[in-house]
Amino acid sequence: MYWHKASSFLKTWQLNKLFMLLCLTSLVASCGFQLRGDYLLDDDLQTLYVSSNDVHGELTRLVKQHLARNQVNVLKQKNIENPELRIMPDKLDRRTLSVFQNGQVAEYELIYAVHYQLRFNNEETLDFRFELNRDYQDDPNLALAKSRELSLLLSEMRKSAADKILRDMARIQR
Repeated sequence: MYWHKASSFLKTWQLNKLFMLLCLTSLVASCGFQLRGDYLLDDDLQTLYVSSNDVHGELTRLVKQHLARNQVNVLKQKNIENPELRIMPDKLDRRTLSVFQNGQVAEYELIYAVHYQLRFNNEETLDFRFELNRDYQDDPNLALAKSRELSLLLSEMRKSAADKILRDMARIQR
């Protein structure tokens, strides 16, 4: 008798757990949730050509990786029937935020500027520009470590820029 009650309770508990999981999954799916970096691009942007002055640059490589991850066919050669994503030269500037008492710079603001264009066949070019800002603390006593930190920070800014380019492209409705 005791065994039957325990077995019945276990089955009820498992069904409740399954029901709650099903409700949670449907709630998340119904709100439009998508995994980060997963974008639904317009049908016109499912095949495109990516061009850049710096063909082997990190930003161009990251954008192509993001496009491939989102099942976009990146053409090897330019085709007038398909859109072109043209990545213009990116630019890194820095602005002094604070200095040490001896006059050496203590903190910079890094300004990473990105400019790109989206060209559709026989139509006007869509022009996009944005900037990403990060603070960077410099220490002349730790030059090697700070140099490595700066390169990692720049790499992270480029990843964010590639992600933003795809977010912008996902908003384009034709």
